[in-house]
Amino acid sequence: MKVVATTRKEQGSSASRRLRRSNHVPGILYGGTDQQPTPIAIEHNPLYHALRVEAFHSSILDMELDGRSEQVLLRDVQWHPYRQQVMHIDFQRVAPDRPIHMRVPLHFRNQEVSPAVKQSAGIVGHVLTEIDITCLPKDLPGFIDVDLSSLEAGKPLHVRDIRFPEGVSPVLRSKENPVVVTVTIPGAEEAPTETAAAAAAPAKAAPAGKAAPAAKPAAKK
Repeated sequence: MKVVATTRKEQGSSASRRLRRSNHVPGILYGGTDQQPTPIAIEHNPLYHALRVEAFHSSILDMELDGRSEQVLLRDVQWHPYRQQVMHIDFQRVAPDRPIHMRVPLHFRNQEVSPAVKQSAGIVGHVLTEIDITCLPKDLPGFIDVDLSSLEAGKPLHVRDIRFPEGVSPVLRSKENPVVVTVTIPGAEEAPTETAAAAAAPAKAAPAGKAAPAAKPAAKK
């Protein structure tokens, strides 16, 4: 996907307001070896429509900046609080030989034919819908495909269960393995919790603060 930008010479809040009034978006392009951040301006409407495309957020983009080509990643977008207006945008230069860290969407398929749904009538819940990955720019996928055809009730799917494309790895700590998908069986009885069991059990001791009954007086002789 392509982005057309120009270098911004004027900076500051007043210059940004004037830019927005002219239907442009102020932004910044940073990264690269020995390169300073470059203030940029992008026409608003084409950018607005591009931001509605999922791949624009997780793909290497071709930026035409003052007639020269740059490969970039979208890194941040700031929106107006209540208008459909892009207020500011950040891009990062990428180098072909340097790994990148990116958040990409998960695309789920085949859950309707899984044992969890067909045999157990389970309801599949997507705990995660995107994931952090690292790879070289040439290996960056637009999304991660997650095949749920083998999903079973009582066996949630974890990040390390996913088959990632060659050259792509999830960004995880040493023992971290987050749940991606769960299965809920409608009407399944849950084991009573300790708190519920304690509340249901009859009280064996007298309530605190209640005085013991007084001793009967001795009979007169």
